[in-house]
Amino acid sequence: MNLQRKPIITGNWKMNQKISEAIELVNGLKRELYDEEGIEIVICPPYTALSELGESLQDSNIQLGAQDLFWESSGAYTGEVSASMLKDVGCRYVIIGHSERRHYLGETNEMVAKKVRRALDEKLIPIVCVGERLEEREEGKTFEVVKDHLANGLSLVKKEEIHEVVIAYEPVWAIGTGKNATAGQAEEVHAFIRKLLGDVFDKTAAARVRIQYGGSVKPENIAELMEEEDVNGALVGGASLTIEGFSQIVKRAHIRVS
Repeated sequence: MNLQRKPIITGNWKMNQKISEAIELVNGLKRELYDEEGIEIVICPPYTALSELGESLQDSNIQLGAQDLFWESSGAYTGEVSASMLKDVGCRYVIIGHSERRHYLGETNEMVAKKVRRALDEKLIPIVCVGERLEEREEGKTFEVVKDHLANGLSLVKKEEIHEVVIAYEPVWAIGTGKNATAGQAEEVHAFIRKLLGDVFDKTAAARVRIQYGGSVKPENIAELMEEEDVNGALVGGASLTIEGFSQIVKRAHIRVS
């Protein structure tokens, strides 16, 4: 394992968990994962639970993240949340460009690029999502789509900053469907991503970038995925909503990388 790429497992709770439910889930994860070392653990609850969980996770080995942010620092942007607001409640990470925001809300690469720039400027770690839809994979456009997401979504990132960005490869056809890319399919795309980052930015810096796989990640498939050289963690959806599911993913990923 490349010691510069500390594996990272992120739970994306999406639009789930009221505050009381979120506190119960976090307390359970803290009990189950308190002694896990060598792997970075991140949870990204809905905005309404961030403040409460920020306090609960102080002095914990679990990091707090948000599911999105706006690219301006403040102003008349109804319904949006700024990077400084996220930091104020204890966030260290922020997911940007998730496929559900791209496809349901029309988020573009240009918007992603501005959000990534704001996150880096505010010292938040962006988890930038890329990935193809089923029809694009069937048409042989996987690499074309991923290249478009990366080249344009990271267009405002400086060469010396790229190692601070986490990339999440999430084949859209595998999100919430129960289907997942095989470990070999994931590695093929992750290796392509790392090579592209090396070509665009710098090979040494690209070698330090952590690339997560996201798409129906479960306790049953995490170990196989983590065996691959360029799979440095997972962006977990549904399985992150239970204490047992998420803690087992972290523990089984840790076994492979230790």
